[in-house]
Amino acid sequence: MKKLLITLLKFGVSIALLVYLVRGAAQDNAFEKLRDQPKDWYAFGGAFLLCFLAVVLSIVRWYFLVRALELPFRLRDALRLGFLGYLLNFFSLGNVGGDLFKAVFIAREQHGRRAEAVATVVVDRVIGLYVLFLVATTAIFWTGFLSSGVREIQIVCRATLTCTVVGGVGLVVLLWPGFTNGVASRRLSELPRVGPIIERLLLAVRMYRRKPAVLLLAAGLTVGVHVFTALGVYLVARGLPGTAPSLGSHFVVVPLAMVVGALPLPLSGLGAFEGALDFLYVYASSPEEVSAGQGLLVAFGYRLVTVAIAMVGVGIWLASRREVAATLHDAEEIEAGHDPDVVPPKETLELARREPS
Repeated sequence: MKKLLITLLKFGVSIALLVYLVRGAAQDNAFEKLRDQPKDWYAFGGAFLLCFLAVVLSIVRWYFLVRALELPFRLRDALRLGFLGYLLNFFSLGNVGGDLFKAVFIAREQHGRRAEAVATVVVDRVIGLYVLFLVATTAIFWTGFLSSGVREIQIVCRATLTCTVVGGVGLVVLLWPGFTNGVASRRLSELPRVGPIIERLLLAVRMYRRKPAVLLLAAGLTVGVHVFTALGVYLVARGLPGTAPSLGSHFVVVPLAMVVGALPLPLSGLGAFEGALDFLYVYASSPEEVSAGQGLLVAFGYRLVTVAIAMVGVGIWLASRREVAATLHDAEEIEAGHDPDVVPPKETLELARREPS
């Protein structure tokens, strides 16, 4: 019952955000303009191609992280699991997202090395998120947004720079051998609720500390992911009627909107991403250039592109329904804390303590 109430609450928040945004856009006749004015379908085609390449690059990044630990894993397996995880990020109505699904699926196949398999997913997510902040920080200095006369933009930029610096310091601390082997790390891993998450993160750091070339490769691929995504959103904006911020501005507003979209809301941050992009669209340009509601329309257009990409996962799911169903069951058990044998916490803990620094 508690799980159902939490899910309903998340959907309630998403729906409330969307209703608020749609009402505002309707007052500015944004939907009438979308209906009556011509669209550029070639731009939409280009957006689909760029966003599809971004998804493929993110999957290839994970593949290299898995292979760096010498786990038996083929690129076709990575693509299969990657698109299934991408699909679940959009259409999972429960608490099983794409990352948890991939972690459980690969752990089931890597007997005896389950902790390493889970570590690859953890590192993949950390690299993706931090490079997202790095891309936004670079774009802030490139576009001069930090000296913007708009107070809201200054707040967003300073918050982004702060997160980038704090995250960088945190990564340096994590990569310091004495920290992951010390008393502080053991005490952090024993904290209630967040302790197991910290333990897995520390384990992942210990495994990849001696793999700097792989980490740099993963970071480079992640830059490509975010560049292609920003370009894809820009082409969506070009395909719709109305004006939009400049291409350079998209390298700021899109990463920031993606960060907000990472909030634990259903259907991959539904409502949060749309609200952030709509807000940033208005303040990234002067109000007379971009009308209210334009960012919401672009966000909806981008959603349609990503849903079309997620349909690749539907075909994979139909081809391996029994295997996917078993993995989803195990993932739900882990999420509820009922099945520690799929990815054993004790195994992860012991490996973290004996892994050489």
